[in-house]
Amino acid sequence: MIKLIHPIAGALAIATIGTFWLSTVLSELFASHATVAAVKSTIPWGFLLLIPALAATGGTGVILAMGRRAGPIGAKFKRMPFIAGNGILILIPSALFLASKAQAAEFDAMFYAVQAIELIAGATNITLLALNGRDGLKMKGWLRRKPA
Repeated sequence: MIKLIHPIAGALAIATIGTFWLSTVLSELFASHATVAAVKSTIPWGFLLLIPALAATGGTGVILAMGRRAGPIGAKFKRMPFIAGNGILILIPSALFLASKAQAAEFDAMFYAVQAIELIAGATNITLLALNGRDGLKMKGWLRRKPA
């Protein structure tokens, strides 16, 4: 069961973060302030899906690793503190701040500065999670490993 939960939770986490990121970019580029406010107000509710998905991915990953820390498993474990720290220290506070500013229709320089930081941090987490997914697929033999 754990072997099933891990990739599903990981895919759900990266899809959720990707949805947050893409919704933000598209609403800013092509929609009204009202739509931006709606997107920014909805993202914190997405944490109810994202946080359990990330926790399930991390927890099942630790179990599946069975104490190993070399090779692709080691690379995945090295990325996880950056992913978690980025989420806890930058992404969650930014999302809550931006939701508050958007609901108050305060689209000022501070809003856009924090949003730029949030987009960079989100893109970083998407990249790191995608690398972890790629390494997981290689370990399962679903992707070919490059010759050394």
